[in-house]
Amino acid sequence: MTDPRQYLDELIRERREDYASLSRLIGRNPSYIQQFIKRGSPKRLDEEDRRTLARYFGVPEATLGAREDAKVPLRKIPTLEVRASAGHGAFSVPESSSDSMGFSERLLRELAGGDLAGLSMIKVVGDSMAPTLNDGDDIMVNRLDAASRLRDGIYVIRMGDGLLVKRIAREIDRRLVTIISDNSAYPAWPGTALKDIAVIGRVVWSGKRLR
Repeated sequence: MTDPRQYLDELIRERREDYASLSRLIGRNPSYIQQFIKRGSPKRLDEEDRRTLARYFGVPEATLGAREDAKVPLRKIPTLEVRASAGHGAFSVPESSSDSMGFSERLLRELAGGDLAGLSMIKVVGDSMAPTLNDGDDIMVNRLDAASRLRDGIYVIRMGDGLLVKRIAREIDRRLVTIISDNSAYPAWPGTALKDIAVIGRVVWSGKRLR
């Protein structure tokens, strides 16, 4: 395995970085990284320093000295006791959190664009969005990416007292959308007024069950 000091030094040269800037990145004195690489002090990078540098360079922590079995900290996303219908009917149930699923924070920031506060998991019921989403699939919904940023994509919407997961396409008249089921056995609903639906959030990830 490549020595972490040598590997970090090669990264710095390849990316045209400098020791002082990287030292400041991790909140250390300007000579900290140079001393680590050239003098072997400290013997190992602090866990948080190593994690910050690995994220900055986009490399596994193990290349900078972490144990291969070191666990990546996971961010827990609440799983709501609610179902989004992808079938004929829509229905509502209490929206409370009973469980959570863990994801790497880096992945979540790629999915949500930075702010993770609006993320939650819900389950799909029905087959109207098959094969994209199937009955029983878990989906991640970003509630901060809703009506104010509406664009073509898959959303959880509220119509009446029920929740639906559907594909939305904007129309020329920006007050209207077409609500689409990916399963061709179900009809589309063109000309739906935005004022008649509540956009809960955009679907940014799905966990599919193998059939």
